[in-house]
Amino acid sequence: LSIIFNFSLITRSNSSPSGWSKNLFKNIIFKILFKIPKKIIVNSRDFKSEIDKKFNIKSELIYNPLNQKTIKKKSKEKFNFNFFNNSKIKAINIARFTDQKDHITLINAIKLLVDKKVKIKLLIMGYGPNKNKIINHIKRNNLSSYIKVIKFQGNPYKYLKKSNLFILSSLYEGLPNVILEAMTLKKFVISSNCPTGPKEILKNGRLGYLFKAKNDLALSKLILKYQNNKALCKKMSNLAYKSLNRFDYELNCKKYLLIVKKFT
Repeated sequence: LSIIFNFSLITRSNSSPSGWSKNLFKNIIFKILFKIPKKIIVNSRDFKSEIDKKFNIKSELIYNPLNQKTIKKKSKEKFNFNFFNNSKIKAINIARFTDQKDHITLINAIKLLVDKKVKIKLLIMGYGPNKNKIINHIKRNNLSSYIKVIKFQGNPYKYLKKSNLFILSSLYEGLPNVILEAMTLKKFVISSNCPTGPKEILKNGRLGYLFKAKNDLALSKLILKYQNNKALCKKMSNLAYKSLNRFDYELNCKKYLLIVKKFT
């Protein structure tokens, strides 16, 4: 349409090519289409490096704008939620129910901990085609008392507020907003070291723990490490919170506006 009607096109890609560019047909199509936009915006440094090299383009890095005020305000909403009662580790995962988010590895890690009598409960929130697959895997492993699955909520922050540990198990990302949201509420983060985003947000593991994607044993060990090092993890969470200025809402929105103005 931009070619037919002669208007400037700005596009944004929000998911690492590692996850979607293995298909030959997709590669050919995107190599053609990525020549059309005046600017292609991406949301992490590693993402930019990947996509620029793979498609021979020069993308623009703008971090996802993070509205901390809204997150903090919504997190204070009162509601009854007793699932986490009597649990030392109150873990939460917020993600679409798709293969990309790899809930199976997360569930398997919880199974390893439950077998060791670790007092942990996990809340999984989201939506998508893998919902029944996730629920059935929980039932097969007799984890229904330890893992609860709920649909995505209009206000997920009040649930995040009640947790003390956020876990991301994705196979690939771009720059996962949900990690930033967890850090805003000073929750400790354990994430897969997937392409791209988590390593960049967590500064190579200085602000949270990273594990190899698909490795449930490594994840379970890091959850235990979190339980046994609460004081250190609290310090890391505070440092993570202080690092969020990189994702400031107004700062990054202004970067978008400057690009739009340039081509209008």
